[in-house]
Amino acid sequence: MISRRSLLRATTGIAAAAPLSLAVPSAALADPAAAGASGASVPATLSATRGAVPTGVAIAPKLPLTHLSVNGTASVRLRTESGWQPWRTTPGCSAAPDGRAAQPGMLIPAEGALDYEVRGEGVSVVEINTVDGPQRTVAAVQTRLPMNVPRQMCPQYLSRAAWGADESYRFNPDGTPKLDLKYFKVQTLTVHHSGEDVPVADPIAHIRGIYYNQAITQDFGDIGYQLLIDADGRVYEGAYSDPDAVPVFGPTPGPDGLPLAVNGAHVGGFNGGNVGICLLGNYMQAPPSAAALRSLKVVLARFAATAKLDPLATTEYVNPISGKKATLNTITTHQDWNRANPDAGATLCPGDKLYELLPGIRQDVAALAKKLPPITVPAGK
Repeated sequence: MISRRSLLRATTGIAAAAPLSLAVPSAALADPAAAGASGASVPATLSATRGAVPTGVAIAPKLPLTHLSVNGTASVRLRTESGWQPWRTTPGCSAAPDGRAAQPGMLIPAEGALDYEVRGEGVSVVEINTVDGPQRTVAAVQTRLPMNVPRQMCPQYLSRAAWGADESYRFNPDGTPKLDLKYFKVQTLTVHHSGEDVPVADPIAHIRGIYYNQAITQDFGDIGYQLLIDADGRVYEGAYSDPDAVPVFGPTPGPDGLPLAVNGAHVGGFNGGNVGICLLGNYMQAPPSAAALRSLKVVLARFAATAKLDPLATTEYVNPISGKKATLNTITTHQDWNRANPDAGATLCPGDKLYELLPGIRQDVAALAKKLPPITVPAGK
């Protein structure tokens, strides 16, 4: 029997990102302290770019898939050992950096897919494998969110190094950064879902898939969300902010002494001063897990306390880059941005069953924000 790894070595047209990715495998999460002490062997991401694909034709992937990135307005289905699976339709959680229009597309978990079929004109596809690439060892990882929260309330946390962010994605071939990092006063907090409608067996590998899709395939230069949360309540550092251990916030405070958040790319045209938090999953038919909601509330409360935001208030948002405006809840969602301004891109994110929980989430966050201290940002940043 030919192993997946042997097949990969023999397959042509497959690219491995360099330098190699760093991450902690899911099994290590049961004992994060041990994982940090002993290190872990982790894979680089592999990809095969198809470009535009024919419509209505079964396509055999060039490499064993973990994900399929589909860009354009399309319906997609996968064939597994149990046969053809249901059709899925774009868009998912459409986003873009400031200055670019949000484009339809989706990232599909595709473990075990033997073939795929796309319906739609001008649709491009990138095949992705986040688990079978060459290995590298990381000596230590960060597993507690540095948010000055009592330990019993602090979610388990994976920094970029811990989940395997390949920092080369943020740079051009000549070594210059793709992004000019910008930091802004926090005005709003936006809740997203990632939108996949199949179970995510390995959330760390899925985060790497989202990162590759947004940073490379969509050319954002980084992952668009500032933080992500999985079904077990683990929190993942998203967009790179600076070298220190505190995610999201930049190296210097604003004129009012409050920390400034790194700019992301999670709502088309409305990113500056808008912190995006993405829950993994599709919440159109069912709500998030209790663990994911608990972590979401703690994170929102910490940001609200740190940025001195009222979780129950309405914000007159002004994009510090473009001057675009929107009036909406201070703790809001992706689809609310679209209602306030169609430039944000059509979306049902974060799903009906999460959206209907937002009034109660805001109430709980308001109560938590009064009890817990702000995030501690290192002196001299």
